[in-house]
Amino acid sequence: MLALGGFGIMLALIALRAPIGLAMLLVGAVGYTQLSSVNAFLAYIKTNSYHQFANYTLSVIPLFILMGALAERAGIARALFKAAEGLFGRFRGGLGMAVIGACTAFGAICGSSVATTATFGRAALPELDKYGYDKGFSTGTIAVGGTLGILIPPSVILVVFAITTEQNIAKLFQAALLPGLMAALFYCLTIAIMVRRNPRLAPLPEAAPVERVPQPLWPRLLAGVIAALVAAQWARGGLGDGMALAGLGLAALIALVEVAVMPAILLAVVVVGGIYGGVFTPTEGAAVGAVAMLLIGLGQRSLSFADIVAALRQTAETSGMIFIILLGAEVFGAFLALSRLPTIAAETISASGLSPTMVLIVMLAFYILLGAVMDELAMILLTLPVFFPIIQGLDFGMPPDEVAIWFGILVLIVVGIGLTAPPIGLNVFVISAIARTVPITATYRGVLPFIAADIIRLGLVLAMPGLALWLVRWLA
Repeated sequence: MLALGGFGIMLALIALRAPIGLAMLLVGAVGYTQLSSVNAFLAYIKTNSYHQFANYTLSVIPLFILMGALAERAGIARALFKAAEGLFGRFRGGLGMAVIGACTAFGAICGSSVATTATFGRAALPELDKYGYDKGFSTGTIAVGGTLGILIPPSVILVVFAITTEQNIAKLFQAALLPGLMAALFYCLTIAIMVRRNPRLAPLPEAAPVERVPQPLWPRLLAGVIAALVAAQWARGGLGDGMALAGLGLAALIALVEVAVMPAILLAVVVVGGIYGGVFTPTEGAAVGAVAMLLIGLGQRSLSFADIVAALRQTAETSGMIFIILLGAEVFGAFLALSRLPTIAAETISASGLSPTMVLIVMLAFYILLGAVMDELAMILLTLPVFFPIIQGLDFGMPPDEVAIWFGILVLIVVGIGLTAPPIGLNVFVISAIARTVPITATYRGVLPFIAADIIRLGLVLAMPGLALWLVRWLA
């Protein structure tokens, strides 16, 4: 009862605009003290806070944030959008598809949903307005495109989930790839259906001509050479499956992308492919990506000293916010553990007679509702101490580590839905702050078809766990 009351008090504090990390920390501290003693809590917080933040794995968070901040200030997002515009701009609704394609590529560099939304709000919205796209459709597309920042690896949310549940970060990144690409495909199909049913949302291709920049021959020749070498080495057993997949993907990207965005695409392939192939750990990959992005920006003369300082400041502020929430969640989780609420909830659900799948569906529905009124990071850290032990105690016919990874991807999908769902939808508020002349209700109408596509994708991954686990099993 004390734990349930703590939940209510904490939600009330959040509703009163108290910082989420502070609300969890205060309620957790008071609850821990009530169930134990002041001296026990002081002894716990003295040692736990040090060991939590001295964790080497946590350094992956600021490094990925820094890589995304440098990419944003180096103009990578604008270059990616212009390249995608050249590919899709001749189709009806093509600029909307270009936003989705560019967000997909930028998500492999950034890892933050809010940053992706804000970046493309500045980079793509003027182009969409220029060609006469419906304003609600434009802002809605950018808002859902921003969710790809957490769906496409590397993802800060997945890193936090892995650390909290003690799962392998690289395997979670592998599992997120196909569902993330499915999201991009479903969003493009949704755009195609929307503009076909309502042509007023987007102009005719003739009304929005987009000139493609002629590409030199050398990238295609280089791609052919790389593909041939990778295939030969793989056939001889000189390359593992993961490295061969990364090499062939690299060759395909070199052949398809424009020269201007090639450094950013190569960086994403090297970082993600290197993690998948076991060349380096996620933390090492994040460090490689941050340093490489800095060198790319300096080499292209798109990063000034002021830009670097601003990126470092943004990284410090964002990392500090995340770490405070992590500390609050740790204390609140310790309070819940002392209250035995997770154990009692697991025992109650096990005795309820509900099937494991039905229990999971109820949890996901609760996540969608909670995500509509709460920050995604706080939502995950708040519920995992209760939900994760329940999931681990259910029999889904899979090993516990695969169940944990599958559950993580399902949570990631519903978090993406919560980022755009009314009445809060953090991404909607971000794009509304940029497009001040567009009513927020118009943006919500624009995101509703995409939410329907997300629910279909969630159902597919729920019904077919292999969609999330095939790459993990293949690279094992």
